[in-house]
Amino acid sequence: MLGAARRCGGTLTTYIMVERSPFLTFLSHAVMLLGVLIVAFPLYLAFVASTHTAQEIVQAPMPLLPGSHFWETYRKALLGGGAGAGSTAPVAHMMWVSLMTALIITFGKIAISLLSAFAIVYFRFPFKGFFFWAIFVTLMLPVEVRIGPTYKVVADLGMLNTYAGLTIPLIASATATFLFRQFFMSVPDELTEAARMDGAGPMRFFIDILVPLSKTSIAALFVIQFIYGWNQYLWPLLATTSEAMYPVVVGIKMMVAGGDSQNEWNVVMATALLAMLPPATVVILMQKWFVKGLVDTEK
Repeated sequence: MLGAARRCGGTLTTYIMVERSPFLTFLSHAVMLLGVLIVAFPLYLAFVASTHTAQEIVQAPMPLLPGSHFWETYRKALLGGGAGAGSTAPVAHMMWVSLMTALIITFGKIAISLLSAFAIVYFRFPFKGFFFWAIFVTLMLPVEVRIGPTYKVVADLGMLNTYAGLTIPLIASATATFLFRQFFMSVPDELTEAARMDGAGPMRFFIDILVPLSKTSIAALFVIQFIYGWNQYLWPLLATTSEAMYPVVVGIKMMVAGGDSQNEWNVVMATALLAMLPPATVVILMQKWFVKGLVDTEK
């Protein structure tokens, strides 16, 4: 046994030494650095383009160092009034529309999914299983499949160019309902019985017990759904015809029109970088909760 222990110890020591070898450390850092460069270089080019004039960008070769028109370009992008052939609407207003749309979709999806999962798990009603699978099957019907009938309904209700038209068709989530259902099914029955003995009604049990227990899942879903709502393109492209209701993702597309010489590519690149800031900020600020909500084993 002692010999076996020594052999195991020697193998473990050798494994640790291999893992800590300078070559492997250098190789792993080199691979990570290469990945960062591949991802960051297009962003750097976009930033460089946003600091030059439109005429300087279309010249060959394109400048690879930042220029001196940073404040002028971003002021023109945020306040609007450019001279490009496409849309010149203020990007600040577009970002506001995107923010409101993303928040309404996010909170709406979380609220509806919490309530629907709560009803499916804790209430008894006829065809409960059928209704759950009917919700789950909608995962096979993305917006692109039902976009024609959805547009017809929204247009008939007069909701084009409104926040309601931008958000209500996207506000339900079968994925979130399924995730909350699986979590609620893992809550011990003793907790439910204790709440019932204390005189807590269904909504009191839901608000005071289930929602606080679900906070990590809610945080993870908030990040996912916020990015989902912010990056919506196809549906807002159909549901909006007025510049006053363009989300920023649609606004970028509307800024590009005609040939290269007719577009203010510096303003377009500045708008693209500004459009990345809110979702990137949400991911950075909620990274800890996002990871915990996905991998927490104590739920």
